Amino acid sequence: MIWNIAGSLNVVPALDHADLLAEPVAKALATLDGADRVGVARIDPDLADTAAFCHAYGSPLTASANCVVVLGKRGGDEKLAACLVLATTRVDVNGVARRRLDVRKASFAPMDRAVEATGMAYGGITPIGLPADWPLLIDAAVAAAPELVIGSGIRGSKLFVPGGVLAALPGAEVIDDLAR
Repeated sequence: MIWNIAGSLNVVPALDHADLLAEPVAKALATLDGADRVGVARIDPDLADTAAFCHAYGSPLTASANCVVVLGKRGGDEKLAACLVLATTRVDVNGVARRRLDVRKASFAPMDRAVEATGMAYGGITPIGLPADWPLLIDAAVAAAPELVIGSGIRGSKLFVPGGVLAALPGAEVIDDLAR
């Protein structure tokens, strides 16, 4: 597959390069419908943050999506979830996400908790391979994108994936206006 958003990167089939993926991502990808349409590219781990990545490799910021882990609380109960939005936007954590999760308070999960719960590196957390019981809230603009760059579970690579593949992930819910 040819990726118009790859910039200077060499994108290869992700299924053939599990060494470039976090373990939960590689396991999930092995059974994912549409996995044959997912690519991966090796990057400098120091350039994994979205802005630095886009600048260094010539990939458009408008084609990047960020996955954030949200911690919701109601009474003594806690709920972890993931939200996926375009990198040019921000998750409406205290509005749309909080209401969808049916919690009284929502915030970004602490880094150590997000890393431990996902088995992925901070700065590389991706919706592919998240715990099966987590809600996955995806902004409609992400689902509609023909091609996107997302994390791979590690900081040393990026995944290239059509938005439709992400929208079909287990537990995914596509939501209008999740992002601002």
